[in-house]
Amino acid sequence: MIQAGSYLAGLGIGLSLIMAIGAQNAFVLKQGLLRSHVFAVCLFCAASDAALIAAGVAGAGAIASHAPWFLQAMRWGGAAFLLWYGLRSARAAWRGGETLQASGGKAPALGPTLAALAALTWLNPHVWLDTVVLIGSISSAQSDRLGFALGAMSGSFLFFFSLGFGARLLAPLFARPVAWRLLDAGVALVMWTIALSLIRG
Repeated sequence: MIQAGSYLAGLGIGLSLIMAIGAQNAFVLKQGLLRSHVFAVCLFCAASDAALIAAGVAGAGAIASHAPWFLQAMRWGGAAFLLWYGLRSARAAWRGGETLQASGGKAPALGPTLAALAALTWLNPHVWLDTVVLIGSISSAQSDRLGFALGAMSGSFLFFFSLGFGARLLAPLFARPVAWRLLDAGVALVMWTIALSLIRG
């Protein structure tokens, strides 16, 4: 029997951790504005979080905390990818226009889109620390660990689908090319800030 208190605790923790602006959220926001593969992108993010949360609650958090080489490998791999992706966004902001249209035009294929998102998700140590280590650790103090895990997973699904499909409400604003350039510049700054924080440890 799922305990409501544990479920709501997991939901609150999950939402509070995921709502911070990060590389993954910026990517989902942009896909939502482009209306490109929105469902697949939101589902991938939420399902990835669910898998990591399940691993953390099952005890993988202890393994990760005792295997510093694993987090170090993700740290440097994630930093390299974020630096590259930030450069790509900065170039798009500098050039402006071309593929950044709220509607119409040729959308990027699903495969490359999910490949980039996979790197932003699975190579980001912050994602692992929040889901596997932190949520996994907090769950150990819950009387209903399953309810807590389901609550945290629900928070991920709620947030990502709200962000992805709610982004279209901003479409009138992003009908102007300058808004797209500012968004790309913001994405570049987010990527580089996270990359530098990883490099500095």
